[in-house]
Amino acid sequence: MRLTVAQALVRFLAAQHTERDGRRHRLIAATWGIFGHGNVAGVGQALLESGPQAMPFLQGRNEQAMVHAAVGYARQSGRLSTHAVTTSIGPGATNLVTGAALATINRIPVLLLPGDTFATRPADPVLQQLEVPHAGDVSVNDCLRPVSRHFDRVTRPEALIPAALQAVRVLTDPVQTGAVTLALPQDVQAEAYDWPEEFLAERVWGVRRPRPDRTELAAAADAVRDSARPLIVAGGGIRHSEAQASLAALAEATGIPVAVTQAGKGVLPYGHPADVGGIGHTGTATAAALAREADLVLAAGTRLSDFTTASATLFQDPGVSFVGLNLDPYDAHKLAARPLVADAREALDELRQALAGHRVDTAYETAYRQEAARWETRVDAAYAVTAPDEELPPTQAQALGLLDALVDGSDILVNAAGSLPGDLHKLWRARSADQYHLEYGYSCMGYEIPAALGVALAAPGRPVWALVGDGTYLMNPTEIVTAVQEGVPIRVVVLDNHGYASIGGLSGAVGAEGFGTAYRFRAPDGAYTGDPLPVDLAANAASLGMAVIRARTVRDLREALAEARSATRPTCVYVQTRTPDTVSGPPPAQAWWDVPVAETATRKAASRAREEYDRQAAQRRRHL
Repeated sequence: MRLTVAQALVRFLAAQHTERDGRRHRLIAATWGIFGHGNVAGVGQALLESGPQAMPFLQGRNEQAMVHAAVGYARQSGRLSTHAVTTSIGPGATNLVTGAALATINRIPVLLLPGDTFATRPADPVLQQLEVPHAGDVSVNDCLRPVSRHFDRVTRPEALIPAALQAVRVLTDPVQTGAVTLALPQDVQAEAYDWPEEFLAERVWGVRRPRPDRTELAAAADAVRDSARPLIVAGGGIRHSEAQASLAALAEATGIPVAVTQAGKGVLPYGHPADVGGIGHTGTATAAALAREADLVLAAGTRLSDFTTASATLFQDPGVSFVGLNLDPYDAHKLAARPLVADAREALDELRQALAGHRVDTAYETAYRQEAARWETRVDAAYAVTAPDEELPPTQAQALGLLDALVDGSDILVNAAGSLPGDLHKLWRARSADQYHLEYGYSCMGYEIPAALGVALAAPGRPVWALVGDGTYLMNPTEIVTAVQEGVPIRVVVLDNHGYASIGGLSGAVGAEGFGTAYRFRAPDGAYTGDPLPVDLAANAASLGMAVIRARTVRDLREALAEARSATRPTCVYVQTRTPDTVSGPPPAQAWWDVPVAETATRKAASRAREEYDRQAAQRRRHL
């Protein structure tokens, strides 16, 4: 079949499917695009020619945001379906880098199709070409190499065949998946070739569920039996594997408590007797205390990042050991763990069978359940609204409490950065396995709104909420326009606290005194401590086409959230949170996070912060 390279690529992608547990999914459900000279006559023309039935097209406004939307869609789809993203060369391509890093760090598949400079070099340089005197084959797309799980440049038509097959192999591999980049020189995109029909035929890629090695499984079971205070740390791998029921069955059979990472929150529903809440720097006191005393940690589907391990200070028992249950051997071996390399669902089921009859001591089980119940009273206190509060601006925690009282298991919350992730990890009561959508691998400001759009496309009919601060809103509101254009009724809740509140709090803790973190006019001394800036984010959202509901008080916000939940068009709820209570309500961090403090300073705040830093850092240990 004679087609251009771009036409063949679009046909190929439309014919690719994944299959797991007997269920088939279209791999590339749609393509996002912004067109320029590097892709308009190639991929753009091919998408036009294919038609929306073969390859649906979504018009983006910012290249980074398009990747975020694709990531939101892919995560909501269980990593079994995703979107492609096409851009021109130059800034369109380099704008992909942040989104690609986010996808790869979070192990979420997304296909990037940036245009590239001419392979045949008829003119050198062309518009937007980066000239590298020592390497003629380098373009700006090479910026994507370190943030892609697979990268290829298709410099001849026939090279598309192995390149496309390898790209899909990585996208569908549960271990290797992440951002995959196929750089497409603009002249090659438009070049015709006679394609084998087999290349364009429907193809199904099975998504593996590898079972655990018998020896590793036996060692893991022995380690659990030999422990007195075991703890399961559950991460996003539980969700990706759809292993929630298997995790619950293991916890119920053995009585082992389960603490969750940001990516893992919700894998046990709120109220499950084994759930002890978030773990690490943004976690609960219950989980932190259990982690400090645990003699065995079963790390299931987690990368064990510094927030989870409290920068290697959390697991303090002298004899603590680890079992690393992960599909990826790289993660399974972290903290010198006994590896259990397998699909999470398969491994948890077989581990439960291997532990038949084993249960933790009754006193241990009773104690952690009582502590978890005590933590819930702290959540109630953070959410509490008194009669005088009704006519005051809400605290951030009260705003979350109002939303908590409104939603049910069908709602989905999307967040990524600022002070909200810490509050949500400590306080939110997840009512379904996919309600809590936190991107905290890259913690990228600006992820929330486009990701909410992607989530809503993957879960039509469900209320999807993007929770953002004013700093995050200003980073990337552009896909509001796409949500309006497509009629996707996302709900954007803007909590305006006049600056980078999370970093402002951290700045104060490390002796930097909140420098450069407030959105205010300059005072006479040159600091940003004057009046708040007269920026109207609600008016901005309205100018982009959203319905906007302004809330001034707790009472207003309660009504606004209810109205937004029933809305049938994209809707923004805007409220200024109570000041100076910019990061308020929840208990402070229950575990440390290593942010180095100036070793020498003339300002007292930095000197005091360094003393605290040295005290905390002394507890750090290497698990060998």
